[in-house]
Amino acid sequence: MTQMIALVDDDRNILTSVSIALQAEGFGTRVYSDGAAALRAFAENPPDLGVFDIKMPQMDGLELLRRVRAAEPPLSIMPVIFLTSKDDELDEAEGLGAGADDYITKPFSQRLLIARIRALLRRQELARGNGEQGGEDDAGALVRRGRLEMDPARHKVSWDGEPVTLTVTEFLILDSLAQRPGVVKSRNQLLDAAYQDDVFVDDRTIDSHIKRIRRKFRAIDGSFDAIETLYGVGYRFGEE
Repeated sequence: MTQMIALVDDDRNILTSVSIALQAEGFGTRVYSDGAAALRAFAENPPDLGVFDIKMPQMDGLELLRRVRAAEPPLSIMPVIFLTSKDDELDEAEGLGAGADDYITKPFSQRLLIARIRALLRRQELARGNGEQGGEDDAGALVRRGRLEMDPARHKVSWDGEPVTLTVTEFLILDSLAQRPGVVKSRNQLLDAAYQDDVFVDDRTIDSHIKRIRRKFRAIDGSFDAIETLYGVGYRFGEE
């Protein structure tokens, strides 16, 4: 099936040019000039991936992303790439903190954006456990670490039996940590696990994702401390 990409930007030139480029690569596209219109459409028919500009009238990209992440699956786990202002670190930090999977700064090359989209869609398939992990009926793909359970085939995570909704990137980071409890993973190792393609992101990206993962688990268990920080070294999943 054709993968559907939603483009949300108040710059119609960007919408038109990027849409044409994506369609030439075999993707389907839907374009929206403001976040409110996009959110209404997503509720009825979620796309496979969203590309959101941060600065838009009516409803900006950050608010749109917050509402997407607060929705029910499959919308809540839709991969999202943010378009940010050039050299605006605040935009990037806010976007990652709100649950974006990746970001790219304006002005950008369409080739780079398409490469990021392909990489993120491949990571989504990896997180779902397709291919190497054997598909939905492969019970061996389950990961159980104390109160944590992860089901890659269904992109489901629970803590003490309570569901936790993670983005594609968050899922891959947590899976990398949980596969080897007690083993310290550096930020670069976690970047490799979450960004396996030739995508260049700053290592502070991992810190933002870790903070959001912790926040989600602490929403259901205020004492959650399974992800430990070793300052100057990296992170590890605590041994039970």
